[in-house]
Amino acid sequence: MDRKIDVGCYYFPNYHPNDARNAAVHGSGWSEWELVKAARPRFPGHRQPLKPLWGYTDESRPEVMARKIDAAWSHGIDYFIFDYYHYNDGTFLSGCLDRGFLPAAAESPLKFALMWANHDWLDIHPCGRVSRPLLYPGKVDQDGFRRMCRHVTEHYFRHPSYYTINGMPYFSIYHLELLIESCGGFAGTREALQWFREEARRAGLPGVHLNAVIWGSPVLPGETELTEQEKVVQQLGFDSAASYVWIHHIDLPKAAQYPYLEAFQAYWRKWDEIERQYRIPYFPNVTAGWDPSPRTLMTDRWEPVGYPYTCTLSENTPENFRRALAATRDRLLKSEIRTFSINCWNEWTEGSMLEPEARYGYGYLDALKAVFPRT
Repeated sequence: MDRKIDVGCYYFPNYHPNDARNAAVHGSGWSEWELVKAARPRFPGHRQPLKPLWGYTDESRPEVMARKIDAAWSHGIDYFIFDYYHYNDGTFLSGCLDRGFLPAAAESPLKFALMWANHDWLDIHPCGRVSRPLLYPGKVDQDGFRRMCRHVTEHYFRHPSYYTINGMPYFSIYHLELLIESCGGFAGTREALQWFREEARRAGLPGVHLNAVIWGSPVLPGETELTEQEKVVQQLGFDSAASYVWIHHIDLPKAAQYPYLEAFQAYWRKWDEIERQYRIPYFPNVTAGWDPSPRTLMTDRWEPVGYPYTCTLSENTPENFRRALAATRDRLLKSEIRTFSINCWNEWTEGSMLEPEARYGYGYLDALKAVFPRT
């Protein structure tokens, strides 16, 4: 490649035991590995449970995270984008980043960034086809928003491993509608985001690169598509837009499986549409797979009635993943965009992960390395 493209990869930090909130709901020692272990085939031809080659590791241990960092960097990933949870009463799932990644990253060139996952946290670990109780609301008050901003500015943005764009720390926000509700409306949101930038400047930083996660097809229960999303993103002053997963942009059929390359083609058409509609840079996504069935209640009947009872992606082989990566690379090289995201390093309970698994081993990582080799 004659021009550098930064490869980002989302990281979902729910694979360490004894997070206080998880312990209160699920009991001591619980992590989402329990759902991976308990998964079963839900329809003919369905391959579950998935089996991690590295075992059911504790990501809050630096030696465990050091292995992940080394594998990620050596196979072409430049930065992790951690799903970051911060509610009115504080953080959630921060043990992975604080106790695992940051101590292990001191000697590595791998960077990290945050995506504020400000969606409602529902009891879907696992859930039946009807019951999805709300545990922690994603909506915060003004003081809660400012506490979150101060926390990430003080604890993460000035870290030497934090990923920046034009010198500014990259910070992504997942749920725009809840952000606007949290800030009391459109005008309040503009004011809050401007305050965030000024807070970063007061801390000696040049500002914040604010990124908006966009979608056209809501996935989690309670999610809705924001009306005139492209105008809202632009008028709120976001610096860029991005996607978390292909599933946010395609309409899954009411079936058990949907071919991976067909899903990619559907997303590709959506990418065209996004580029026409948005007047800010758009950072695209390559998704490794989709299968949230481990979050379903195994004793409940499976049918595609809504998350996590959704259609899954089939034929998401390392070779097809490599094809999607190569097409994305070639398209980016013809544009001014110099970064994109992969979903996901470790979404084991949504069937989208690069971490080695029994069937393909290091196949997905090797596919990434073939398309984005280290030079």
